[in-house]
Amino acid sequence: MNYVLAAIAGVWMADGLALLVVPRQVITRVREVLAVAPSMVRWELLAVGLGAILLIETEGFRYQPLWLVAGSAMVIKGLFLVLGPERWRHVLLEWCLRREDLDYRFWGLGLCALALLLLKALGWLGNH
Repeated sequence: MNYVLAAIAGVWMADGLALLVVPRQVITRVREVLAVAPSMVRWELLAVGLGAILLIETEGFRYQPLWLVAGSAMVIKGLFLVLGPERWRHVLLEWCLRREDLDYRFWGLGLCALALLLLKALGWLGNH
């Protein structure tokens, strides 16, 4: 299961770096995908599953409260985007996709930090 957690960290790092380096291009692509295939939001079920894994499998890890918050946020966000009322989802997605580039860069920095902390908690970075 450590490899799944490391994969979560890898996705966080990739997303974070993309948002740090080219936030406008990332958001433009997300907008295009949602315009062409709005059903892509259903992939959020994967976020629900990975969030549940993060909640369950990080018991006893360093930074335990952080993993509880991150896993819970993944599950709640994923369930809302899949099951929430269409109108509310649309409003939330529009708000998220109309942020300034600097906002996305802060999110990217946060994702990179989460990735590094998860790898450290797994014992894959630094001395453990």
